[in-house]
Amino acid sequence: MIRTLHPSQRCEVWVASVGGQAELVYSTDDVLLEAPNWTLDGGALVLNGDGKLWRLDLSTRSLDAVPLTGVPDLNNDHVLAPDGETIFLSANDGHIYRASLSGGPASLITEEDGTFHFLHGVSPDGKELAYVGIEAGDFTQPGKLMTIASDGGATARVDVGPGHCDGPEYSPDGKWLYLNTESFTSAPGHAQLARVRVDGSVFEQLLESGTVDWFPHLSPDGQYSTYVRFPIGTEGHPADLPVAVVLVSTEDWTTPLHTWPLFGGQGTLNVNSWSPDSGRFAFVAYPRGDSFQDSAKD
Repeated sequence: MIRTLHPSQRCEVWVASVGGQAELVYSTDDVLLEAPNWTLDGGALVLNGDGKLWRLDLSTRSLDAVPLTGVPDLNNDHVLAPDGETIFLSANDGHIYRASLSGGPASLITEEDGTFHFLHGVSPDGKELAYVGIEAGDFTQPGKLMTIASDGGATARVDVGPGHCDGPEYSPDGKWLYLNTESFTSAPGHAQLARVRVDGSVFEQLLESGTVDWFPHLSPDGQYSTYVRFPIGTEGHPADLPVAVVLVSTEDWTTPLHTWPLFGGQGTLNVNSWSPDSGRFAFVAYPRGDSFQDSAKD
């Protein structure tokens, strides 16, 4: 399903720094943009919206659709390949595709295996993808952590327990997958941050909190991570909630360096949005009425 803005709601794309500053770089009430990636040249953000892929030039603040063909409507799971020229995409048909970031035809990677495939991570060498598999698209069932070669073929499961998991993303050295999981608790929806060795040999919780924590994204240098903090008791990662984007040092996940409260959730920070120099990251807010801009200055 393609998400749209509610009446009186806006979409705001923000860029924040590890120093705590935040800048509004784009605002629209026409299209609901989601899940920014940062291009390798540092000059643009790549987002989805209205089932399409968009490129937001950070110097001109212009938004242009990437002209893709041969792919169904897109969702907010897309990640750039290490070459900076290729992008991997999840579509609403439950499959993963590969395309050029400049546009053109997309090619199908996953096969019909009875599951929906939600992409989140690309290995540093570009040879492997990490995704969440949901049996028959039945969202009452827990998602499973899966991997597949980036050119397709056989899939493999990485065991992270029985609880639902999401957002698997490779560490910069390629040795770990960072994710959120409900395997550490019996409380419904109580996602916590974790990591697992790519071979499944070590599985550990990164932060024990009372909130619902989703989508850990490591900076390219591995020194920082962002994640989205949902309210206590949240099940899944729904839209239109008071959430917070949190910045931490990977040496201390328990002490936030900076926190940005906003109205959002789904679409705010679903994929890695770090700049290539590890100094900034992007996220999306969906305010109704008062702008997030005022609180971002606090």
